[in-house]
Amino acid sequence: MQNIDKLAVTTMRMLAVEAIQKAKSGHPGLAVGSAPMAYTLWRTMRHDPKAPEWIGRDRFVLSAGHASMLLYSLMHLFGYPVSIDDIKDFRQLGAPTAGHPEYGNIPGIEATTGPLGQGFAMAVGMAMAERHMAARFNREGYNVIDNRTYTLMGDGCMMEGVASEAASLAGTLGLGRLIALYDSNRITIEGSTDLAFTEDVRMRFEAYGWQVLEVPSGEDTDAVERALDEARAETAKPSLIIVHTNIAEGTPKQGSASSHGSPLGEENIAAYKSSLGWEYPEFTVPEEVRAHMEELGRGFAEEHRRHDELMAAYKAAYPELYAELMAWESGELPVDVKDPALWQFDDDAKLATRKCSEMMLTRLTERIPNLIGGSADLGPSNLTYMKAFSDFSKDDYSGRNFRFGIREFAMGAAANGMALYGGIRPYCATFLVFVDYLKPALRLSALMGLNVLYIMTHDSIGVGEDGPTHQPIEQLDMLRATPNTYVFRPADGRETAASYLAAMKLRAPAVMALSRQGLPQLPGTGEAAMRGGYVLKDCEGEPLVILIATGSEVETALKAAEKMAADRIRVRVVSMPCMELFDEQPEEYRESVLPQHIRRRVAVEALGGMSFYKYIGMDGKLVSMKSFGASAPAGRLFEKFGITAEAVEAAARSMIE
Repeated sequence: MQNIDKLAVTTMRMLAVEAIQKAKSGHPGLAVGSAPMAYTLWRTMRHDPKAPEWIGRDRFVLSAGHASMLLYSLMHLFGYPVSIDDIKDFRQLGAPTAGHPEYGNIPGIEATTGPLGQGFAMAVGMAMAERHMAARFNREGYNVIDNRTYTLMGDGCMMEGVASEAASLAGTLGLGRLIALYDSNRITIEGSTDLAFTEDVRMRFEAYGWQVLEVPSGEDTDAVERALDEARAETAKPSLIIVHTNIAEGTPKQGSASSHGSPLGEENIAAYKSSLGWEYPEFTVPEEVRAHMEELGRGFAEEHRRHDELMAAYKAAYPELYAELMAWESGELPVDVKDPALWQFDDDAKLATRKCSEMMLTRLTERIPNLIGGSADLGPSNLTYMKAFSDFSKDDYSGRNFRFGIREFAMGAAANGMALYGGIRPYCATFLVFVDYLKPALRLSALMGLNVLYIMTHDSIGVGEDGPTHQPIEQLDMLRATPNTYVFRPADGRETAASYLAAMKLRAPAVMALSRQGLPQLPGTGEAAMRGGYVLKDCEGEPLVILIATGSEVETALKAAEKMAADRIRVRVVSMPCMELFDEQPEEYRESVLPQHIRRRVAVEALGGMSFYKYIGMDGKLVSMKSFGASAPAGRLFEKFGITAEAVEAAARSMIE
């Protein structure tokens, strides 16, 4: 490493420790220890700080997101839109330099990270997206999609199960353009990693099918660069570079667990600066470093220019492919929601909404070529395998069916990575009860505003004989409590169509809760369901009572209403396939569906149902599960737990009589 590069690394380290000290909180240890390897990577990877969203860029994900000042110091030095004032405002309200990297705060932050292991798994998803798009669009002499994905992870990431799931998947898929740098500093919050982590990481990753390289000292940037070159040369396997470092390298707290998540302290910083001969004022970037970074920037811009020339030649040679690539990148929905073919379901057919979902996926994948995804080994049950398309594999990256294996968490995180990569509309699937396995990934989907489609079948006690372990109870309430998450529970085919079409327009994750059991096609369902809630069946005059239901229980509510109507009780039935969409409707519309002065309300749902209280209030009645389920045929379970038309009718009559 040249002296100017050493000075740049020292500058990064000083910015990190000074910002953390000023904020009186943060994680200096890894930011200091990883600085040489991170700088070496950024100096040699393909990116353009003046165009952070350039399609040809390499992707970098800081999986060890607690070392966010490492990323912010890199971004500041390399010329991304991070000012020195932003550095000074680290962790302050409204500052883009948040405590952990947040996607959307600063152009160039590729993913929200901090929950350990997920950044690594999202990087796997990005590498999957790159391979799929390369297979779809590249032609001989025109590798317009040709980037690598890099991630920097720590000991904590390495311990998290999601990283193991994702690493296994990446090795199986032979993602040769994925490179992970592992900062092995052997320290976590509680002390030495020997307390809980003594495995041979090299052997583990080699068993996964990775190339594993090792750098004895993270201070040896020449060795880091050689390892990066070797990793880039390997195209059939992902590469893990184990870089041995010292946490808080060179500071008085080197090797100390306390340096992981606490400022170094003024005295220790002063001693650190003295040991390095650093005599600049706080938050200083030496002029020679600025000049050096500007010179590097010209090289990045030149590489960008060459890629633009390639794209221009590609456009001339393959105008239709180029137009399709631009359409993928635009994120626009190439579907007419009023297309009658999307809404066609046999009125006489009794279909599980998971079957209706399969029909909609088939229709949409025919019209949306970048709609891709798969299931966590439940394709035949989720009905998410698209028979018209091949499998995505290391032998055929053009396939649109993804076999995630029994790796729910990695599946969700990889889907996030695909969405973040750009151009891809990902979906993933499992049973609704197993959303517990992937909830942390779904939460990041919501935080980042990613349009990931979560297809969750077997949505209630209607699962039947598989019993309480497989019957979701609390899951819908949990999901509905998650900000920026849209939960759809359609009642029939047309509501399923409405749910899919509404979901595809969101800048947020959408969860499809779909039945295992067959349901009738109900009169009156259709496009109105795209508003989240609507009057499905009304009475003459003002209703005396309102019944609110979702999914399979809409039929139950209709049967109860029919019985009461025979006694001339005025009943309105409201179908509520998506509470979040309904809550976004204008007040006038919501009032027309659920007039505030009509307080006699009954909600019915064959799950926990707690989220209905905002509609029924303290005066209303809730017909729902109050315990876990049981193992028995579905029909017997609805009777046992009182999720019946008779129970709904009784609850309604109790408020009238």
